Amino acid sequence: MNGFETFLRTLFSLFLTRRHTHRHFRRQAILESLNRLGSGDRQAPLRYESRTMRQVATDDVPAAIARLHSYADGLTGTEAEARRERFGPNEVEHEKPLPAWRHLWHCYGNPFNLLLTVLAFISVLTQDLKAAVVIGTMVVLSTLLRFVQEGRSNRAAERLKAMVSNTATVIRRRAPDAAAVAIGARYFGVHLHPAPPAASVELPISQLVPGDHVILSAGDMIPADCRVLTARDLFVSQGAMTGESLPVEKFAEIDRPFTSVFETPNLVFMGTNVVSGSATVLVVATGARTCFGALSARVSATDRTQTAFEAGVNGVSWLLIRFALVMAPVVLLINGLTKGDWVEASLFALSVAVGLTPEMLPMIVTSTLARGAVTLSRRKVIVKRLDAIQNFGAMDVLCTDKTGTITQDRIALARHTDAFGTPSDTVLRYAWLNSFYQTGLRNLLDRAVLEHVAQGHATPGHATPGDVMSGDVPSDDGPSGDGPSGDVMLDDVALVHAAPDARDWRKVDEIPFDFVRRRMSVIVAEGSNPPVLICKGAVAEMLAACAWIADGENAAPQPLDDDMLERLHAVTRDLNRQGLRVVAVAIREMPAAQAVYSVKDEAGLTLVGYIAFLDPPKETTAPALRALAAHGVEVKVLTGDSELVTAQVCAQVGFGHARFLTGPQIDSMSDSVLAHAVGKHRIFARLTPQHKERIVRALRDGGHVVGFMGDGINDAAALRAADIGISVDTGVDIAKEAADIILLEKSLMVLEEGVLEGRRTFCNMLKYIRMTASSNFGNVFSVLAGSAFLPFLPMLPLQLLVQNLLYDLSQTAIPFDSVDRALVARPLKWNPRDIGRFMIFFGPVSSVFDIATFVLMWHAFGANSLARQSLFQSGWFVEGLLTQTLIVHMIRTPKRPFIDSRAAWPLMLMTVLIAAAGIALPVSPLAGSFGLQPLPPAYYPWLVGMVLGYAVLTTAMKTLYIRRFGW
Repeated sequence: MNGFETFLRTLFSLFLTRRHTHRHFRRQAILESLNRLGSGDRQAPLRYESRTMRQVATDDVPAAIARLHSYADGLTGTEAEARRERFGPNEVEHEKPLPAWRHLWHCYGNPFNLLLTVLAFISVLTQDLKAAVVIGTMVVLSTLLRFVQEGRSNRAAERLKAMVSNTATVIRRRAPDAAAVAIGARYFGVHLHPAPPAASVELPISQLVPGDHVILSAGDMIPADCRVLTARDLFVSQGAMTGESLPVEKFAEIDRPFTSVFETPNLVFMGTNVVSGSATVLVVATGARTCFGALSARVSATDRTQTAFEAGVNGVSWLLIRFALVMAPVVLLINGLTKGDWVEASLFALSVAVGLTPEMLPMIVTSTLARGAVTLSRRKVIVKRLDAIQNFGAMDVLCTDKTGTITQDRIALARHTDAFGTPSDTVLRYAWLNSFYQTGLRNLLDRAVLEHVAQGHATPGHATPGDVMSGDVPSDDGPSGDGPSGDVMLDDVALVHAAPDARDWRKVDEIPFDFVRRRMSVIVAEGSNPPVLICKGAVAEMLAACAWIADGENAAPQPLDDDMLERLHAVTRDLNRQGLRVVAVAIREMPAAQAVYSVKDEAGLTLVGYIAFLDPPKETTAPALRALAAHGVEVKVLTGDSELVTAQVCAQVGFGHARFLTGPQIDSMSDSVLAHAVGKHRIFARLTPQHKERIVRALRDGGHVVGFMGDGINDAAALRAADIGISVDTGVDIAKEAADIILLEKSLMVLEEGVLEGRRTFCNMLKYIRMTASSNFGNVFSVLAGSAFLPFLPMLPLQLLVQNLLYDLSQTAIPFDSVDRALVARPLKWNPRDIGRFMIFFGPVSSVFDIATFVLMWHAFGANSLARQSLFQSGWFVEGLLTQTLIVHMIRTPKRPFIDSRAAWPLMLMTVLIAAAGIALPVSPLAGSFGLQPLPPAYYPWLVGMVLGYAVLTTAMKTLYIRRFGW
């Protein structure tokens, strides 16, 4: 039995998870495959593209473009379409939709159908063709229902995924005007070679082809294997391909050959992402021809841990299968020993086993999840993975950023002061230069600085509102090439640049932002003067890099000692208490001969002052937090901002005087200490991406189902670590890729609606599990009682199968049922132990009335002999079917059924139809085929009394159960 149980457990686990498991790649397997690059163990596409990438890397830019048969200004739409037909879509190997015949076979091939097939085969061998036909009907019905529902759900899932597909900014060359060319050749004898301007367009990543020019900026995923054409401080995280923890800088040209394509600085690869900077790249390989695509075709393993949903369904279903494996032999022995007909006893025992297995579970789960996903999409919530819906409903802790979720996401520059809090235009001047020239991760703070100056807050003695400054200005998405170009575009409005003499400054270099230093620098020079490093960032990290303080325009800087440091902290704390987010600005004059700059140059800085921003909370935040709290979801704020600012904003939305924990404090904590601390704090400030990930994991280890909501590069690690990652459609590519659910509106109110829908979906699945477990357990208990004392089988195997078939049909409407508000008020989790208790508690209730029916048929109607067994079996067939069908209405709600809570009309309709079919079958022309016969009219008043008594007793037991265990 142990070996057989192991086989069934393995088979069932494969069946349950294969439709919901997404293909990922084991890090170790990928690294081993990467190490084999260049060896003889490579597939042809990988060998070809690796060689092509090496060739393109050694070419200069014009030669690289020529090798790909492209042009300096990209491809035309027609050329790209022709290449797409040749190379196919830019998609890596993934789980493709199955052909219809394979999908149909898959829907059949589960343990439940296999068990039914074995039973049908045995029926044929014993020449019980009627039973074989009924069992075959059950198999066909189960398979077709699942086939249809999974087809619908798969199509719905694909449509939803298409709504949040990632895009790339592609440069398209406009085709020459063919008519103009023809006229010139015909009338003027000249050949026109027009060079129309190229235009950038947003295209789905799947439409990219070799030869395309793609514009990259911070937060973008690399859409294909590419050669860098131009780069401005481009840093790429390629840990997914190489395992490197730190971003690497990429350049357009290289001065020496490299042994590995992954070490070549002018190549970037699909599956990696831009951390900071900007670039224009040339697509070299797409789809399966990329290094990532070739690896995905070879590495088929998965390292995704089992979700709470999968573990819960697996546990509950295995509980029922184990119960069937125990009870079927008991039924076989009792009937074989008491009746002497072991063949009939075997068929009956197998029928009992079938009755105990939830054969409709795959269809019910798929239908319920698919319907939940479609309903959520109407509420601006897109589900990328169907089984994430259950985690959505089970979530009891939500971790979210502050900016844009708690606050309005409309930051405005409110103050610009010197180090001692006095208003200073000098600080604004340096802050504007830093924001103006930086090309990395331009965030809301940079936008606010640029807008503040552009809207007329000019520095005295410099340009004034209305002046249009000479010189070029970088675009909001970051310039390309070596110098700034274009106008600053904020919200698609060209701003007038009332800025501090930008025409006199030129950019020398840049040190991009990262989430460890929490600062960034630009190096600029004014005329022939020595370059100046202008650094801005978080106050604590900036003060750590400063050695001096500017004291007025002309006064000599003062050294930064402990007394001065305390004075500075008092100024920033005062600004923070006003709800202002403070960013420090510092400078350092650099040697004129220095050409290369790095993080080590951010030392010995002179603090010139602060810029302070206001980001007021949303009006909807406080009601949303109250609603989430009322539904059992605790919200925790995880932010990189100052703890004082965060606490001030959170107090305005109802957090009160919540305790906060900072990143530096977390650094000093062990995992066990942090696990205890995260439960007591609701605000976490000054965090790095690693801090966010640690907090999420600590909460999960504490038994919470954790959701994480983020839309930035720094959120990707925490999104993957959470039970359910939540992003928004305006988030960066890497955040959307890591998320399970995408919000079309960045609002906690939308999130609250999604949580409730997730719980409704869970409730409907739980109804089926509870009902199936309890009613089947009751049936087996009744079968054991009847088999022990009756001289014949209490129900023929064929009758038991038909009853089970009709019962299953009645449950197909469960996914469309409504749910009481009280049931979605708190987080819901899978609990196999609770299912077992529920089964034992409610199962015997039906057995009470089954046994009462046995007594009734035996004594009142004389069905007490082999000749009268058909009447006995018909009476129990009808009563058993009605009580099984009724049970869903009794346990679908803790309230009084049909009075305080009514089922949705699809479920009511199916209940009426199946009950009518069960009553009509014994008097129909088919009755003889199933061994049934018409029941006497006197039976039906007793039937009504049995059903009403069952409803009353079940309601009483439900009240007792709720008082003792809850619902």
